[in-house]
Amino acid sequence: MIKLSSISKRYEGASAPVVDGIDMEVGAGEICVLLGPSGCGKTTTLKMINRLIQPSSGKIFIDGRDTDEFEVVELRRQIGYVIQQIGLFPNMTVEENISVVPRLLGWDKARAKRRAAELMEIVALDPSTYLSRYPKDLSGGQQQRVGVARALATDPPVMLMDEPFGAIDPINRELIQDEFLRIQQQVKKTIMFVSHDIDEAVKMADRIAIFRGGRLEQFDTPDTILARPASPFIAGFVGADRALKRLRLVRASDALSACDCAARVGDSSERARALLERHGVEQIVLLDAAGKPQGYLSAAELSAIEGTLMAAHAKPVQGVARHSDDLRSVISSMFSLGQSWLATVDDEGRFVGYVNQAHIVDMLRLPAEARA
Repeated sequence: MIKLSSISKRYEGASAPVVDGIDMEVGAGEICVLLGPSGCGKTTTLKMINRLIQPSSGKIFIDGRDTDEFEVVELRRQIGYVIQQIGLFPNMTVEENISVVPRLLGWDKARAKRRAAELMEIVALDPSTYLSRYPKDLSGGQQQRVGVARALATDPPVMLMDEPFGAIDPINRELIQDEFLRIQQQVKKTIMFVSHDIDEAVKMADRIAIFRGGRLEQFDTPDTILARPASPFIAGFVGADRALKRLRLVRASDALSACDCAARVGDSSERARALLERHGVEQIVLLDAAGKPQGYLSAAELSAIEGTLMAAHAKPVQGVARHSDDLRSVISSMFSLGQSWLATVDDEGRFVGYVNQAHIVDMLRLPAEARA
């Protein structure tokens, strides 16, 4: 969807280019985050896409079309643009802010109003409450949502974002990131945005581009960059805790083990003991007829039970993981509960297996060359 071919930018009199021969391609519906130290060329690269800065050489294509073929105004109207400072017009209501580009394109007032209300629903702000308000009446997080809504007003295929969450406090920033990912699931835009935060990039991106001195040092998926950094610079930039950062990228469903090691109410205690022995575990989850966890039993407790298992035999389950949870939240739950494992359930609450710390460590162990 977005293709950069040998893109460079050199300013007159400068000893070196600001951006030097960038080649990268971002697929339709993907989020690509540009990272790197200050002055590395990431913001310049972003601004060359909508020609806020004119490239010195190279070509940029959007959906296969050379952006040089567009009139500048036409190009920018097809690209949503969100900046850190948000840039809402203080003398305009929220509705008027969202409607700026639609009205410039000749939309009538009723159509623009409908679109503004629709977008407010998408960004989880009640249009009846917020459309008539002015930016000064909104919190920073609410203003940021309105900025995203304005960028989506004419349904552009591409969005560019320059540190869009940088001015928001850490707690609200996490919430806004989650909200933005929810919106992206609905709108499926092709997005490139600049960030300085590796954790944000790992959470948000399908692909990460890391710049240094105007050059593209590595362009890959977050997991590949964390597991196999292309250079010592990349390894240092993403941090020595990159194995921990990978926890965000792996779901509980990817880390399941002993998926058939569960007993059901009505099973014999002998069968449950055999399952424990076969899997080499110390506890087993007891399920009801619907496959939902009712509690757990240890080897010692099973040895004292003769005959069939009943729900009353089991200790209550202290916590479960959802199959869609990322491993960072799963590990956090384990620590808070003082457990080394969690039973895992699907969206209907049915048991699908266990997640345990030893298996997670084995899954995420970095290869020797990546640890060096």
